[in-house]
Amino acid sequence: MVDESETLGGALEDLQAFCAVIEFGSISAAARQLAETKGGISRRISRLEARLGAALLARTPRAVSATEEGTAFYLKARDALSLLSEAANDARQSGSVPRGHLRITAPMDMGMEILPPVLVRFRAMHPQISVELLLTDSTLDLAANRIDLALRATPGNLPSMNYRASTLSAFALRLYAAPSYLVADGTPQNPPQLPLHSLVGCRELSATNSLQLTDSRGRNSELLVNPSVRTSDYASTHRLLLAGAGIGALPDLVAAGSLASGLLQPVLPDWHINRGTLYAISLGGAEAPARVRVFRDYLRGELALLQQQITVQT
Repeated sequence: MVDESETLGGALEDLQAFCAVIEFGSISAAARQLAETKGGISRRISRLEARLGAALLARTPRAVSATEEGTAFYLKARDALSLLSEAANDARQSGSVPRGHLRITAPMDMGMEILPPVLVRFRAMHPQISVELLLTDSTLDLAANRIDLALRATPGNLPSMNYRASTLSAFALRLYAAPSYLVADGTPQNPPQLPLHSLVGCRELSATNSLQLTDSRGRNSELLVNPSVRTSDYASTHRLLLAGAGIGALPDLVAAGSLASGLLQPVLPDWHINRGTLYAISLGGAEAPARVRVFRDYLRGELALLQQQITVQT
């Protein structure tokens, strides 16, 4: 069985010892620098030479010097050790210094309506962090896709204990419509009036025509409805509602911007279809890199402000 260290011509410490001898001019000086004995350094060099099958040092009673093979090996070993040291330093700093490339995946609706202004403000504060955004309603495997953070409306069944879910914000699924639609067709005053309107159906009506609403006092109202338009995601639902297609459901976090600008209005604001929680999913184990932690904390703060805005609007 071949020792893994042989891929570098010997153990890392043996390489460091050899380079120290060349750089400090003697085995004694190298030993002092590495806090080892002269005998220990000599054994490391001999072990390295045996593995390589080449003499790296020419030894005399008073001095040592690099052979031609030793000089050539030193130049490459020195560069390799420098790269390894740089890589180790970068890995250590990633836990404390927020920098590098941040790869995020998020649902289409959130990625289109919420994240763009948040990312612009975040990058203004942390220009040393570059961001890559993958928008999909599919659940991507973080490890396989090299994703730092996944934003999901449910933690789901996490693949293993290596995944960690952090709460970002609560949200509610509510009904909205464009002012132009409500002016033309009227505003329902109670749930039983909903079936009389044009409805845009999304996930909550994907498999059934039954729609259940709950009010602020916990009362339920179950309705049989027949949507005029059906779609597969809230991003397209949002666009249809803005175009005046009818009344439809959106997460309040997603609708907040259009609500603030007057492009949408709440319908039956005391009622909601469902409540949920938005999570940040990351790989567990060691603590997440600093770039992930600072973005997660920043996004949590931004969503808290958005929730305050929603409370005022409704």
